[in-house]
Amino acid sequence: MGLFWSPSVETSPEEDWVLKHCKKAKLFVFLRAHRHELFDDEFQKQLAGMYSGRTAGKEPVAPALLAMVTLLQAAMGVSDEDAVEFALMDQRWQMLLGTLGSRVKPFEQGSLFNFRQRLMAKDMDKVLLERSIALAQKTRGFSPKALRAAFDASPLFGAGRVEDTFNLIGHAARELLQTVADRLGLELEAAAERAGIPLVTGSSLKASLDIDWDDAKQKKAALELLLKQVSSLAAFVERELKAELEEPPLAGCLATLAQVLGQDLEPDPEGGGTRIKQGTAKERRISIRDGQMRHGRKSKTSRVDGYKRHVAVDLETKLIIGVALTPANRPEAEAAPELLRDVKRQAVPLVDLYIDRGYLASAAVNDERVAGVEVHCKAFPLHNSNRFTKADFVLDLEAGTLVCPAGQTAAAAPGTTARFPAKVCRACPRRSECTTATDRGRSVAIHEQEAFFVELRRIQKTREGRAELRKRVTVEHSLAAISRSQGKRARYVGLRRNLFDLRRHAAVENLYVAARAA
Repeated sequence: MGLFWSPSVETSPEEDWVLKHCKKAKLFVFLRAHRHELFDDEFQKQLAGMYSGRTAGKEPVAPALLAMVTLLQAAMGVSDEDAVEFALMDQRWQMLLGTLGSRVKPFEQGSLFNFRQRLMAKDMDKVLLERSIALAQKTRGFSPKALRAAFDASPLFGAGRVEDTFNLIGHAARELLQTVADRLGLELEAAAERAGIPLVTGSSLKASLDIDWDDAKQKKAALELLLKQVSSLAAFVERELKAELEEPPLAGCLATLAQVLGQDLEPDPEGGGTRIKQGTAKERRISIRDGQMRHGRKSKTSRVDGYKRHVAVDLETKLIIGVALTPANRPEAEAAPELLRDVKRQAVPLVDLYIDRGYLASAAVNDERVAGVEVHCKAFPLHNSNRFTKADFVLDLEAGTLVCPAGQTAAAAPGTTARFPAKVCRACPRRSECTTATDRGRSVAIHEQEAFFVELRRIQKTREGRAELRKRVTVEHSLAAISRSQGKRARYVGLRRNLFDLRRHAAVENLYVAARAA
């Protein structure tokens, strides 16, 4: 087929029949009408560039055709294996791929996998998203003069299995043992016997240990036994494969094992030896299969094991103009720079930004505000156990003062803490309404952006301000559509692969937006 894809622009009688009978599937109708615009010559050159330098081997399938398949996979939620079957058996797929009536598979599963790897390596999935935006804007006749964007995030549970300390260590040790066995040409059980680690060859580590897990002494003894065998495995690897310790895949397996041992264990100050670490290590690995998954929280009672997906939506067109993916434990503010970079690629001035307050901590968001972008957001809530909050004090940043409800004054400046003298607070008749401290006076932290936060609190107290904040609901709808399409659980392992998946689902949602308006 070659590197360029040249399906007909005009529809054939056979295609007309398919279009007539899939009218409810607006996306198929829209893509058939506009596929030549989505995959124009310029974009096809970019896609073909992913294969530059190829001098031998089987001629590749046209990358634009595989890009179309990639979108159809997201739209219908099918695997690579199923995509091959749909391309051969489903007339709608064949119509879009330009192979209607063919009994020959237009691509192999391996071709699709390799295309996806190249797409990610060249960051062309970002371009695919941008092409969906451009096509949607063109078909809807929209030429924006200014941009009003909104950000939001939702959880994406990881594809890797979340494991406790025992299973993390056992899983990491088994992966290392399997790699060693492969390198030495041994069966797993034979390698385990030579390495002195039979515990990890059973159906499960805990079944092999077979203890009463409610008994602290037995649990400690089991941990010591496991660590003894892990040490035996490490010594065996050092002895048998010393020349390969720093080469993949052995180096990666050793690093993973060292990571889980270091993050989850500590010396036992009471009984000697080693114990499971009290508390949780920062950036703790929770899965062997996916080392980038993290524990995060959607709320105090709802934990997320995996990632957060972030989207930026143009409120005028309802198109997704940017996405980002972060581990679940990272604050929303860390995604803001990537979202803003995507927004800026629209080459239209950003004038309004509607965000969840989690993004407020981003320096990039503050830079936009300073540059003149109107930032719309709920202010952080003020809590003080039914006592006076910061809002009950009168702040005058120009004068550098903070006046308490009782009329006392303290010096105040952005990025500092205003402190009222202890002797003044002790004698104050309103002390019980303000503080419970006995050895010091009331203190109030003044944020670097305190003036902005004061303005946000003022705005959200007005009817007009609350109405303005509700405009952000558009991004919530777009994120909900992405969640329905992509699902709650990640399809792939690793942050980059799942970012690709998020980008293609965002592109499909943009095409749906355009198709519904057609």
